[in-house]
Amino acid sequence: MDAVHHQLITIPCPPGKKVYFASDFHLGAPDMATSLQRERLIVQWLQEAEKDAAHIFLAGDLFDFWFEYKKVIPKGYTRLLGKLAELTDKNIPVSVFIGNHDMWMNGYFEKELNIPVYHHPVTFLIGEKKFLIGHGDGLGPGDRRYKILKKILRSRFSRGFFAALHPGWGIGLANIFSRRSRMMTEENTFLGEEKEWLIQYAKERLQEEHFDYFVFGHRHLPLDIQLTGNSRYINLGDWIRYFTYAIFDGNELTLCYYEKEYKVQ
Repeated sequence: MDAVHHQLITIPCPPGKKVYFASDFHLGAPDMATSLQRERLIVQWLQEAEKDAAHIFLAGDLFDFWFEYKKVIPKGYTRLLGKLAELTDKNIPVSVFIGNHDMWMNGYFEKELNIPVYHHPVTFLIGEKKFLIGHGDGLGPGDRRYKILKKILRSRFSRGFFAALHPGWGIGLANIFSRRSRMMTEENTFLGEEKEWLIQYAKERLQEEHFDYFVFGHRHLPLDIQLTGNSRYINLGDWIRYFTYAIFDGNELTLCYYEKEYKVQ
């Protein structure tokens, strides 16, 4: 079982405000032209969300690959990064979770964008509801090979070795592996509760403590599963095929589909 931040973080959700959730933008994939079109759509969604957002959670894999060198970050994504900076400058809180494609975050978002970055699932009290939020990779039973690989990739040695590579070589190599990893993750069929590892993980956690909502990404399939009479598992889907997100209005969490048309401002 992956590590979990055990502290409880309280997020206010005043009347008339909403908390937004999205994940798996995978910007950079499958090519820069397609990614740019999708990035504009995401920024448009953020622009609309900021009108009543009390908080915005981005639950991992914002990028198909991301590595923060000491003085270099991957080229591109200017519109998204600029919009996130604008949101926090307006005192609209944004929280980011690393995913398996952008696990090598190392201070850029905190320093430049004033956005906290979480490396493990975290418990939040939003309004009067208890949430467990994370990306979702490596949780639950099974997938032992990936769990071992994850520990290796997150190790100090691996980070140091990759940082020593020239960015042109390192990013090119990483993009090949990212593409293969994404193709393996994008299973478009619900496997049943017994074979959906994140559902199994949520049920295990419910044996330890109550959560009103489990909110994860990674699966690339929008799911809203009733676990018990007062506990639900939400998978946020992705912005490659489904363009899905979730809204919490202080009482209820709703999975939504965004219209796929970019409106010229």
